[in-house]
Amino acid sequence: MLKTRIIPCLDVKKGRVVKGINFVDLVDAGDPVQQAKYYSENGADEICFLDIDASIENRETMINVVKETAKEVFIPMTVGGGIGSIDNIRSLLKAGADKISINSSAIKNPKIINDAAEHFGSQCIVVAIDVKKKGNDWFVFSHGGTIKTNINALNWVKEVEELGAGEILLTSMDRDGTKKGFDLEILKKITNIVKIPVIASGGVGSMKDFYDGVYKGGASALLAASVFHFNQFSIKEVKQYLFEKNIAVRK
Repeated sequence: MLKTRIIPCLDVKKGRVVKGINFVDLVDAGDPVQQAKYYSENGADEICFLDIDASIENRETMINVVKETAKEVFIPMTVGGGIGSIDNIRSLLKAGADKISINSSAIKNPKIINDAAEHFGSQCIVVAIDVKKKGNDWFVFSHGGTIKTNINALNWVKEVEELGAGEILLTSMDRDGTKKGFDLEILKKITNIVKIPVIASGGVGSMKDFYDGVYKGGASALLAASVFHFNQFSIKEVKQYLFEKNIAVRK
């Protein structure tokens, strides 16, 4: 049985880690390299860096931050934000990233998922999907959650799996930063229809939320930001809680 991964997410804006609510009202949460090093030394299974301005500003991802972090961190590092070409992906992998997260560029040109998987292997291609509920359906948003598409989230996850994505990073924009728990309804719908791992993101506020993400939502990995950045509880505390609940985690 694969063990559940606990992943702190570092949203980076202008060289600093930030955190907000529903993708807005951002506050400073520290230096990205030092934050990543701290989490690496304190039980994180992976680190996720998201350059949240890159797509909006139409520029490439913060490669220098990736290089500096790779010198300090010895767990897998996923990097996303503004990644739009095979050359861009290659540069980030050479800089020290282990996985690449693509979102807006995949919406614009789904073929990049297939091309990237063929070049580098599905195992390092993560498709990030930001969703918001409208009526009875969930729709995909691009460019850091600023642009609504007409893409149905359930259709999109099936398409990206078929194109070769190795993993899905699913963020509920409705729950982001609210500490109300993962959106278990959409999470469960998606984990039921894809075979690749799904990382749950958006809404963690309690230990129980982590448990529900796995037990009720079917997630393979659990991503959180605020509760870790502002020391509500530690990754080690989360892992101990899940272990006591019979959820397999890396100790």
